[in-house]
Amino acid sequence: MSNSRLMPSPICLVENVNGSLCVCKGAIEFLSRISEPVVVVSVVGLYRTLPYLMNRLAGQQSGFALGNTIESKTKGIWMWCVPHLYKEGHTLVLLDTEGLGDVDKGDSKNDGWIFCLAVLLSSTLVYNSRGTIDNNAVENLHYVSELAEKIKIRSAEAAEEEDSKYVIFFPSFIWVVRDFTLELVIDGKKVTENEYLEFALQLKKGVNKKTSDYNLPRQCIRTYFPSRNCFVFPSPASPENMTRLESLQERDLVPDFLEVTDRFCDHIFDKSLVKTLKGGHKVTGKLLGNLVQIYVDTISSGKVPCLDNAVVTLANLENQAAVQEALKVYQSGMEKVKNKFPVSVDDISSEHKKFSSLATAEFMKRSFKDEKGEYLTKLVEKIDICYVELLKENEMASERKCRDLLKNLFSDMNKRLQNGEYSQSGGYELYCRDRDAIVEQYRRQPNKGVSAEAVLNEFLNERGAEANSILYTDKKLTENDRKIQEEKEKNALLKQKCKEEEEKRIESERMLQAEKERLEDQMRKIKEKFKQEMEQQQQEMDRAIESKLKEREELLNKGFKEKADLIDEEICQKNLKKEKEEKSSGGFMEEYVMPIVGALKDILPAILQYKVLTKGLKK
Repeated sequence: MSNSRLMPSPICLVENVNGSLCVCKGAIEFLSRISEPVVVVSVVGLYRTLPYLMNRLAGQQSGFALGNTIESKTKGIWMWCVPHLYKEGHTLVLLDTEGLGDVDKGDSKNDGWIFCLAVLLSSTLVYNSRGTIDNNAVENLHYVSELAEKIKIRSAEAAEEEDSKYVIFFPSFIWVVRDFTLELVIDGKKVTENEYLEFALQLKKGVNKKTSDYNLPRQCIRTYFPSRNCFVFPSPASPENMTRLESLQERDLVPDFLEVTDRFCDHIFDKSLVKTLKGGHKVTGKLLGNLVQIYVDTISSGKVPCLDNAVVTLANLENQAAVQEALKVYQSGMEKVKNKFPVSVDDISSEHKKFSSLATAEFMKRSFKDEKGEYLTKLVEKIDICYVELLKENEMASERKCRDLLKNLFSDMNKRLQNGEYSQSGGYELYCRDRDAIVEQYRRQPNKGVSAEAVLNEFLNERGAEANSILYTDKKLTENDRKIQEEKEKNALLKQKCKEEEEKRIESERMLQAEKERLEDQMRKIKEKFKQEMEQQQQEMDRAIESKLKEREELLNKGFKEKADLIDEEICQKNLKKEKEEKSSGGFMEEYVMPIVGALKDILPAILQYKVLTKGLKK
């Protein structure tokens, strides 16, 4: 992220205004200027979250307000964008959900939606609690039990959701315990922080309501967040120093707190992934801004955010922009060629092929989920329209140059004609000698462009009457001589016409070859793009299967055979393995890639139509 786009301090991204969530325009505008992939880390929890840790992630002493009272900031989501410490060319986006659980500003409905937005937007979700991970701490995370009601993967018309699908799209999960004073010991045995979390998330056996209520939030965390980590922090400083934490130097902080802080930050920098959409497409700052707008608009309309719908909406916006950006690449490249008009067929065809390829590559880099090739087809059509216009301009430039050249070359001969030098006895022979010398001189002139022979043919035809007039007034010639010369004139014009036709044939063949090569290049890029997207979907599916297998094994070890059998059924019979096999088969290429190939072949060589038909019929 360039220095011009550095964010000096956090700004509000989503605000709660009079009980309604709204997007802050300035934050979206800032995100729209970030074309880099983003790693999004959200912190959720009680109204005083983890500002010190967030500021450390941003590489700053202050930024997110720590506050020295129990009063919270504006309710909503605050954002801070900073260059990623470990990943060059990436931006770290830190989101702090101010106000969750605030007694004075309490709004459980909006709290739930803010938590939901944090899940939808994040690569990593950090949940913050104080003291220990006891039953109260787990129950305070009741929002997680509502996720299936607040987030849909597919549209409302689609079949019932499967929990296994959520694990593909939800962020990794970190539970941070502040002011932890206990020893990490369970049943007399020292445990790691992660083992402590897993112990706290263990399910109880039983079917009564109390047990079900106890298990529900734990089961949801286990189901939705298979990638889980825990960090326990001692108090950072003495009670009297806690009110001025922002101004404290590292030497004033508890060493154990600093040690955990370093481990936490390293984990975030090293393990937090780039935010991706369904299908594996990497999210840039601009896409993240659009995503925020889509989700907040959906929530404000009273509907439930749907991952599929959001991705389709986002894909349409991004693909439209991708077409325009790619077209600019083509147009700016061909502008340099245009400045050299007239040029040969080989020159304009090779440059067209080159910049068409660059434009397609630019489109592929930005586009996603263009499964039917709709937007790629639009790009090809727009490029073809531009190319046909350039061909016309190049031809016109060639015609102007050739006409001017012939006009200059024949200027002396025209003076002789006006002076009557060709009206004397033997004038016809002199006329033919001068004319043929000028034609040879014309042909030796370089860089005449694509219309050289056509313009010459037109010019000689226009002067045919002039040659006949001189022929029939030349008293030196007999009637028989005139007939012989007249036949020679016809043959010369026919020969010139054949030269023009041959030039057009060679042009068409070269352009056809260039178009075939361009089409092959586009097909190769399409296949590469779909191969990449298939691999991304394959990885998503593999992660889903892996997480379900891990959960199944843990349930079996704890004696929950019934639950483990349900997961088994889901993996083996419902859709995960089946979908994995389908995605890895050639059917995917046949269903999506081949229609694009057909669409591109149908767009035709408007170019060739133009060259062969319009130019051929013109004369």
